[in-house]
Amino acid sequence: EAQLVESGGGLVQPGGSLRLSCAASGLTFEKYTIGWFRQAPGKEREGIASIDLKTGRTYYVDSLRGRFAISSDNAKNTVYLQMNSLKPEDTANYYCAADPDLNKIRLGVPLQQLYVWGQGTLVTVSS
Repeated sequence: EAQLVESGGGLVQPGGSLRLSCAASGLTFEKYTIGWFRQAPGKEREGIASIDLKTGRTYYVDSLRGRFAISSDNAKNTVYLQMNSLKPEDTANYYCAADPDLNKIRLGVPLQQLYVWGQGTLVTVSS
């Protein structure tokens, strides 16, 4: 059974950094695109970044490009999200999702239409 497990969230002060991890199991890692998303209370889901594990090509939402960086370690079946210069408005539940179809990840289709997704890890940016 395919599974994604996020970790690395927590409380961080404004201006700080965190690195989130998305560990995959039960799937052929290199055949998928994995995307990071976030959802704050009362707000819609927002796409952050994605990585095509077949090619290594990365994609970002323009508003977060430069502060956030996605990467992968194929030997560990893990995708990372490095978040720098964090702001209070970055507070949200961050989760990852995987699908063989790059466009479904990039277009942000409903989670139920994706192959697998995790439960998320909570990031709180506060002083």
